Amino acid sequence: MSRRIHLGAHFPGVNATTVWRDPRAGSQVDFSSFTHLARTAERGLMDFFFLAEGLRLREQRGQIYDLDVVGRPDTLTVLNSLAAVTTHLGLAGTINATFNEPYELARQFASLDHLSGGRAAWNVVTSSDAFTGENFRRGGYLAHSERYARAREVVDVTREFWDSWSRDALVADPERGVFASSAGIGTVAHTGPQFDVRAPGLLPRSPQGHPVLFQAGDSDEGRQFGATYADAIFTMHGSLEAGQRFTADMRSRAVRAGRSGDDLRILPGATFVLGDTPEQARERAYEIRLQQVGPEQAVAFLEQVWGRDLTGLDPDGPLPEFDPDPASTIVQGRVKHAKDPVAVARGYRELAQARGFSVRELVIEVSGRQQFVGTPEQVAQEMDEYVQADACDGFILVPSLTPTGLDEFVDRVVPLLQERGSYRTAYSGSTLRDHLGLRHPHQHTAHRATA
Repeated sequence: MSRRIHLGAHFPGVNATTVWRDPRAGSQVDFSSFTHLARTAERGLMDFFFLAEGLRLREQRGQIYDLDVVGRPDTLTVLNSLAAVTTHLGLAGTINATFNEPYELARQFASLDHLSGGRAAWNVVTSSDAFTGENFRRGGYLAHSERYARAREVVDVTREFWDSWSRDALVADPERGVFASSAGIGTVAHTGPQFDVRAPGLLPRSPQGHPVLFQAGDSDEGRQFGATYADAIFTMHGSLEAGQRFTADMRSRAVRAGRSGDDLRILPGATFVLGDTPEQARERAYEIRLQQVGPEQAVAFLEQVWGRDLTGLDPDGPLPEFDPDPASTIVQGRVKHAKDPVAVARGYRELAQARGFSVRELVIEVSGRQQFVGTPEQVAQEMDEYVQADACDGFILVPSLTPTGLDEFVDRVVPLLQERGSYRTAYSGSTLRDHLGLRHPHQHTAHRATA
């Protein structure tokens, strides 16, 4: 029997995967853009809609990085609005664990879970940089080494709030005049390094109990956090072999953390380009990459590695001969492309020399996310092979065009996956946990405060 393919739809931002200059590109702000992508994903029977979020506009050389501006409405506002125009689609949002409190996170995601009928998911991310922290009172005080320690405590306390109401606490008995049973509402009493909390949860237990947790960190500590806490892992491991290694590692870590390897869904981000013939698909893919990585983007990408002002560098010329500045701070608010920029630059030069790449051609080659390029039949077959070989459990699809970039996939690839017997032909459950085949969490009794 074939393993089931899980698919999510990522609402693309303005970045290196988006063709924002295309005349067909829509708004990043209008609600119609979000509804179009969400309804297309639901028409394609996908598991969830995924929305990323940043807490500050990024800067490069002291200026707003206008090649990667994400000026979207608040994530939870968008997801709660989408709950009203969809019926089955999961609603996953990226919310930072460093600059939010467990009580408000528990209330916000439990609210989304209630309003959507059990379709909420939280992508847990961390941030320790002072640049992002300048938006907040405590301003970047958190040491980089402590970001996951805080995240663990945030999730632990959030789960205690979700568990503070028993399943039968909401009585609503008009004859006895009892709306909620005090005996069924526990008080969360938590004292730890980050939080000192003493209060009951504000809402009854939501349909999923615990909204689904996503995690995307790939460091050793990030992997361990994901294996311990997450239900789904958003990864960037692209090749089949790399995916198999990552999936095996995460499942083994989950087992060592006292869970089952089947408690995790491994979902790499993936782009796709379709054509009526393989040649047409390859031509379209290259045209899209040229639009995604324009001359400005190519030079800016190298600046993020070199840590130097490369104004005047010819994007159609050779790479810089001088080495990067490892101590540079010209990039603020985005993950640097290289932990060891000197070594990465050396590798870039070797690749450019061997392949005859210009700056722009090199950036197109090294910055591309995993792509499925081919006819609909080829793409369906290759995606299926990844899942059947346990390189992943499915994919989070990142279309190149907002908001219509998913339409062609739903129309042309989804029916072929269904014909292969590895993709659903109808939703069989109502919650996101149902869609992902995840167990509902065991309810733990919240701590009772003592007088």
